[in-house]
Amino acid sequence: MKISISKCVFIILLIHASQIGAEYEETVVCTSKKSPCFLKRISCPKQCPTRKPKDPKAKACFINCDSPICKAECRHRKPSCNGVGAACYDPRFIGADGSVFYFHGKSSEHFSLVSDTNLQINARFTGHRPAGRSRDYTWIQSLGILFGSHSLSVEATKAAKWDSSIDHLRFLYDGDEVSLPQSFLSSWKSAGGEATLERVASTNSAVISIPGIVEIGVNAVPITREDDRIHNYQIPADNCFAHLEVQFRFLDLSAEVEGVLGRTYRPDYESHARLGIAMPVVGGEDNYRTTSLLAPDCSKCVFSSINNGGGEPLRTSITHGNGIMDCSDRFSAGNGIACKK
Repeated sequence: MKISISKCVFIILLIHASQIGAEYEETVVCTSKKSPCFLKRISCPKQCPTRKPKDPKAKACFINCDSPICKAECRHRKPSCNGVGAACYDPRFIGADGSVFYFHGKSSEHFSLVSDTNLQINARFTGHRPAGRSRDYTWIQSLGILFGSHSLSVEATKAAKWDSSIDHLRFLYDGDEVSLPQSFLSSWKSAGGEATLERVASTNSAVISIPGIVEIGVNAVPITREDDRIHNYQIPADNCFAHLEVQFRFLDLSAEVEGVLGRTYRPDYESHARLGIAMPVVGGEDNYRTTSLLAPDCSKCVFSSINNGGGEPLRTSITHGNGIMDCSDRFSAGNGIACKK
């Protein structure tokens, strides 16, 4: 078996970092010849010396060899609702340009958040319409992800009363339920290595990774009494409307990407949200509605299952790691994107 020198360096450095402990900074050498950081050594800063800190509240080191910056980033592993690529609340999105917009959709229906030639991400909305309201209050209840010939879904399971000690995340891979132990940093990997899951808290928080394509942070959360009081949702007593807070970090989007959130990553994107209002709402329900959680059949969907990494599809990649940012700490992931108030 032959191992390249660069891969040897990568392995040695990781072993060294694991043996000497968190007081020293982990270092990685990027080994992909396609990477703008090829053979560059990237070290974690002292503020976040390791990629998997043992303290769930500590910031982790993120090293992205696909980014032209070739520097490590410090950020929390849980999704940030104030960062680029976020989809939280009723649902509020933050696009690639940092702009905030709302997309209401409709309860019990499905919409494409991202549709690219090699990736499809749909969301099923859960919701509630109090008496006198003209539309549903909606939240993201589940995600359906298609890549190549595979599918992965995650949902926030229904609960009458919220108990944070109970896990409300349910995962399916290619139609089979995934058993992910309820402990911090427990993980699961598909048989072929196409997808991984890792808990970043013992319950209700995890990271989904599809190597080279996307990383997704997910939290399962309820509508709290305080939420209900502030927004007058009039939530019934038998349903706390458990839903997902998510944040996407895209690694290989093309210029043709579509979807409620995906379209904001197009180089020709122009926001249609009305400026100067507190809750800018964008439409597009008819363009992005799908028939099911795992159906890439919206009128603007562009996903093709033949783009499964086995060949070289005709694509123009536009992303190099810009995505998850922790704007709450005024930290920018770079690539021409800055956090905004």
